[in-house]
Amino acid sequence: MKTAEKTGVVLAEKKVDQKKMRAKVKRVLLFLSIIAIILLILIPIYLLFKISVSAPQDILTQHPPFLIKNFTWKHWLKILSAGQIWNPLWKSVIVASMVALLGIIIAAPGAYVISRLPKKIKYGVLLAIFSTRMFPEVGIALPISVTFIKWGLLDTNLGLVLAHLIRVLPLMAWVLTGTFDTIPRDLEQSAVVDGCNKIQALVKVVLPLSLAGLAAGAILSWLESWNEFTYAIYLCLADTTLPIKTYYYISRGNWFESAAYAVFLTFPVMIITFVLQNYLKSDYLSGALKY
Repeated sequence: MKTAEKTGVVLAEKKVDQKKMRAKVKRVLLFLSIIAIILLILIPIYLLFKISVSAPQDILTQHPPFLIKNFTWKHWLKILSAGQIWNPLWKSVIVASMVALLGIIIAAPGAYVISRLPKKIKYGVLLAIFSTRMFPEVGIALPISVTFIKWGLLDTNLGLVLAHLIRVLPLMAWVLTGTFDTIPRDLEQSAVVDGCNKIQALVKVVLPLSLAGLAAGAILSWLESWNEFTYAIYLCLADTTLPIKTYYYISRGNWFESAAYAVFLTFPVMIITFVLQNYLKSDYLSGALKY
């Protein structure tokens, strides 16, 4: 009997050890996967920056080095001294920020109403809204540009913002509807019992709890507008955006100045994402309801 008990204890310890080993292997594989994903994201950015600060002899060779060998700010100073980057950069920042702000103001009330509809109707409405993303943008941009010429909105920030909202609003409605779905209706009912009307309950209860979704929608909207190219081609003639300016340099075949422009195109994205990611928290509803 003692031998059998010892054998059982040994087998149990082996099983525990195997479970611990499997858990360690899983953690190691997860850590390696995260590192691989980070490298896949950072290496292209590094190569872009490397080209923008490298001497031509380090890039225009059969086997260019991976590390920066001859560091130079010559390409950056050239585009900065030319003064052609600031207006496109400023225009892109203004348009993307206005699109993100107006997208939230317009889409949030509509998404809230959609989220409170019955499921069958809600999914049908969302499908109808999101189906507008299936239309080719080139086919939409041409009639929009003709209409905006009549309205005097060609080559203006307002015209570009209105055009970008066509892309952004369906995406914002989808994101914010999912956000409002996670907020229990009991919270609104409790606010009404405490003396709030429906608008006050929306402003004081629902919107503060939906900051994570609003931040995610703002980031996606800002990025959609920042990287948009088709509408900008049709609606910007003299006052271009930064993606168009980068395209012009790429089409001219100047790799180094194109890389510098592309770095300028990337930095604001990183800054905006870093600022808004503070609101992307999953514990806003923690302790909101107690049963």
